[in-house]
Amino acid sequence: MKINDINRLGAVNPYQSAKNQRTESNARRSQKDELHISSEAMEMLSQAQVNSPERAKKIEQLKEAVSTGTYQVDAGKVAEKMLPFLLP
Repeated sequence: MKINDINRLGAVNPYQSAKNQRTESNARRSQKDELHISSEAMEMLSQAQVNSPERAKKIEQLKEAVSTGTYQVDAGKVAEKMLPFLLP
């Protein structure tokens, strides 16, 4: 009886299986993210007053406050806006 047979068919190469796992994970990473915007959202976006001077002024003030570090978030207002979504 031979114990050290070199022609084993059932032997598994652990390095090969690790290589296969890496190629599968790389294939999953190469997929691109996609964004789909509904027609209702597009309609809402087109109806928004994006180009109004008042809105542009407010956006500029917010940008300046954030960049200087003086912008303060009112936790009460945030909670008030979130509450309708959390309650049944």
